[in-house]
Amino acid sequence: MQPQRLKKAITDNPKKLGNLIDLVNLPSPLRDFLGQSQISRLGCFMRVWSYIKTNNLQDPKNKNVVNCDGKLKSILLGKQRVELVDLPSLIKLHFTKTPPKSN
Repeated sequence: MQPQRLKKAITDNPKKLGNLIDLVNLPSPLRDFLGQSQISRLGCFMRVWSYIKTNNLQDPKNKNVVNCDGKLKSILLGKQRVELVDLPSLIKLHFTKTPPKSN
């Protein structure tokens, strides 16, 4: 059973969902961080979030802020602290847009 919001997103714009779940070749910094050469954008975000939670990188006083360690800094433009709302956009920078396929 999918949440209503997810169902609406899928039916309203299936291409947008495809961009999140399509496998792409990763650039070098993400490849080193994740230890794999291909992953979806959504999968990448989930792995980064798992790394943050596993290593207790959220600020204990403000859970909306991530204190980056050296490994995380390598993929987040060298930032020391990152707001959670900025995390998806910083990860998205690593995923270049591919030109549409022509027939």
